[in-house]
Amino acid sequence: MADPANTIAFQGAPGAYSNMACRAAYPDMEPLPCDAFEDAFEAVESGAARYAMIPIDNSVAGRVADIHHLMPDSGLYIVAEHFQRVNHHLLALPGTALAGITHVHSHVHALNQCRNLIRELGVQPVVHADTAGAARDIAEWKDPSQAAISSELAGELYGLASLREDVEDAAHNTTRFVVMAAEAAAPPADADDVITTFVFRVRNVPASLFKAMGGFATNGVNMTKLESYVDEDFVAAQFYADVEGHPDNRPLRLALEELEFFTHEVKILGTYPAHPFRRERGAASDSD
Repeated sequence: MADPANTIAFQGAPGAYSNMACRAAYPDMEPLPCDAFEDAFEAVESGAARYAMIPIDNSVAGRVADIHHLMPDSGLYIVAEHFQRVNHHLLALPGTALAGITHVHSHVHALNQCRNLIRELGVQPVVHADTAGAARDIAEWKDPSQAAISSELAGELYGLASLREDVEDAAHNTTRFVVMAAEAAAPPADADDVITTFVFRVRNVPASLFKAMGGFATNGVNMTKLESYVDEDFVAAQFYADVEGHPDNRPLRLALEELEFFTHEVKILGTYPAHPFRRERGAASDSD
């Protein structure tokens, strides 16, 4: 049995990109595959795992479905973030020829991210629950006409050959993950490069969002992400936001106080160190 204190849960089969993110961010921890996101959250809640590695959005596919609804009610906190480059491989049984492939299997997002390859090969795309599960199925079926789009790690785990690597259409294909824990672990207020994530619901009155956002502008708080999603009654919009800064510092504290004036509720999901990827991308953009 793995030590729960040294275990990190993820959704998907072994070899999933979430598995790769666990390995990259926490190489000394034991990854725990889970069938659903709810199971990954439950593993942390129950004490079976210390962390959960949860994908939140992708630079090509956008936000990951259901996560924004699940996180606020999970009872967990964001303690870190991780950016994982997505390098898709075309995997098949060893000895398979490209000309013999008729179908390619993967998660719907991965298939959409590799449209050029699918069009070039003239194969039929087949949707699976996750990329690694598709690779596992190809290995089990032993049918040389079937292939999968998945990770290099999945190919290694399931004994498949990589017929082509980096088959994604967009070279910038990157997934952002958040690391969830049972207890908050905010860095000190004087720490540099801090991100705070929160959700809120605006009052159902004209210009409520415009007024709610005013405090961030007047206090010089940079908002790096703002996404909306409707509640179950389709009456009031709920929002997910990432901002730079610590809520114990005056600018963000004042902005959040003003936000609360125009909203039903504000729930902070976590304050955590910004991943170095943010600085790297910012530097690259400045040099362009």
